[in-house]
Amino acid sequence: MFLTNGTFFKPSVFTLIGVPGLEFVQHWIGIPFFIAFILAMIGNGLLITIIRTERSLHEPMYIFLAVLAATDLGLTLCITPKMLAIFWLQSRQINFNSCLIQMYFTHTFQFMESGILLAMAFDRYVAICEPLRHSAILTRKVFISIIMVVTIRASIIIIMCPLLIKLRLKHFRTTVISHSYCEHMAVVKLAVENVKANKAYGLFVAFSVLGLDVIFIFLSYAFIFRAVFKLPQKEARFKAFNTCTAHIFVFLQFYILTFFTSFIHRFGFNVAPYVHILLSNLYLLVPPFLNPIVYGVKTKQIREGVFKMFTTNS
Repeated sequence: MFLTNGTFFKPSVFTLIGVPGLEFVQHWIGIPFFIAFILAMIGNGLLITIIRTERSLHEPMYIFLAVLAATDLGLTLCITPKMLAIFWLQSRQINFNSCLIQMYFTHTFQFMESGILLAMAFDRYVAICEPLRHSAILTRKVFISIIMVVTIRASIIIIMCPLLIKLRLKHFRTTVISHSYCEHMAVVKLAVENVKANKAYGLFVAFSVLGLDVIFIFLSYAFIFRAVFKLPQKEARFKAFNTCTAHIFVFLQFYILTFFTSFIHRFGFNVAPYVHILLSNLYLLVPPFLNPIVYGVKTKQIREGVFKMFTTNS
């Protein structure tokens, strides 16, 4: 409903711009995103299939990797189909409730990924620092509990973001979202009402979940490196460090992109809008298609599983 004061009251539909300032080349931008989407679907699907079918991979490290792959699939499916519809079909409109649902699942999967990366860092810490107690510490019960805590934590803490928008924000300056998906702050900034509570909760979520996860991951790897450098043989140090390189790469690329885009969105830093939106898209789409490649290249057991799958089928 459009009011005389120039605001929209409880709009039923939002319009997603895509990449503001680059609308005329969005059909070309869609090509690399489509390729990343296909690679993410194939790579993560392959990872899950290999880990599920190979009994030798039924260990915490690989099961955590399968959960990470499933999370990446969910994250990719949340945003990419609608993004490509905007880029290629000019299908820009999205229902208000559908926008909030997309926001919820996008950020939930994002925070689940952070939790799984922390769980994987803990697994590597136990495997390297307490190798004789690894199976005793990471029992089936503990493993399932970790996955449940990661899932429930993300699901509960994120639900307040769309709820605060739904319950508190009624008037909007415009219904046009300068983004390619329903990102929390992109929607909040459209509101006419006081949005301090929404912004404060968003920052609380970012620092209480992502911030704490980063701290604990850093601590885990600090203890790991200390244990590795104490090993007497060079070959043993190299082997121990090699088991962590894939995790470190995935961890760094996820959190660097996450915090960089989060701070730009909240504080500006005079970055062109299209740069910010492209980075926001990349930090959600790059990890899902890179993670299977990184783990496939660096993990011998995964490579052997892929080889076995294709040679068996042929």
